[in-house]
Amino acid sequence: GAASVPALPRIAIAQAYPTRPVRILVGYSAGGGVDIAARLIGQWLSERLGQQFIVENRTGAATNIATEAAVRSSPDGHTLLLVNAANAINATYYEHLSFNFLRDMAPVAGIGRFPYFMAVNPKFPAKDVAEFIAYAKANPRKVNMGTGGAGGPDHASGLLLQLMTGIEMTHVPYRGTAPALTDLISGQVQMVFCTIPSAIQYVNAGTLRAIAVTGGTRYEKKPDIPTVGDTVKGFESAQWYGVGAPAGTPAPIIATLNKEIKAALADPKFKGRLDDLGGAPLSMSPEEFGKFLANETEKMGKVIKAAGISVK
Repeated sequence: GAASVPALPRIAIAQAYPTRPVRILVGYSAGGGVDIAARLIGQWLSERLGQQFIVENRTGAATNIATEAAVRSSPDGHTLLLVNAANAINATYYEHLSFNFLRDMAPVAGIGRFPYFMAVNPKFPAKDVAEFIAYAKANPRKVNMGTGGAGGPDHASGLLLQLMTGIEMTHVPYRGTAPALTDLISGQVQMVFCTIPSAIQYVNAGTLRAIAVTGGTRYEKKPDIPTVGDTVKGFESAQWYGVGAPAGTPAPIIATLNKEIKAALADPKFKGRLDDLGGAPLSMSPEEFGKFLANETEKMGKVIKAAGISVK
């Protein structure tokens, strides 16, 4: 009986949690994919755990402001971070961060993976990935690749394509995906890796041509569009979302959150909302999500180092 006493406080923590509203910090402004995912999971957790899970947008420095605020918060489960692919990239792209993402952030749960369209202007001569690569090799640095900002997941997708194929494109960063797509439609840039929800209306209208998707499988709603990996073997790139907590957050709290988030990912209505965003559930245990974060950070680190880009 005495041996079970140390476990009682940990059980009490899990049963009491949460005792007040919980903040979910998001490193992007309201309305984008990361913000939408945070609000979806926040609403679910509010209904399941009896306290409000409130999304707080902390924009700036490519999500580093929100991440630093999260890792410096009390590890009691009442401040969470909506983690995403930018966190894995920033670990190498920014040389002098005041925190270590993998060390200072405890993995809680995955939410979803969201592949990109590889979209071109309809007047661009390449009709598929093989033709695109051939054109880019014949015209080095003459293909302008628009992105939503330097160092973002879409930029990293372009760097990965260059690394795996030997092509050279000219990077044109914008303040968000929307202006990049505007210039893609007008022909100022020739290619953009863009989220499916941001571009699907233009693809359906014929003002953009999606020559591929960047995930490991084809997009169910557009099965005629191949993956980049169908041509470039081993290529796979996607935005992804999950939940993290400050390191030191009690394991029972992380287990409670993981259980409820996995329940959301198994719910048909919730899965339907992810599908509307072009994504698929990323259901994992905390340990599995931790390995996923480590693998993504290592993978993106190699891409950033090979490209020779960083913020000092």
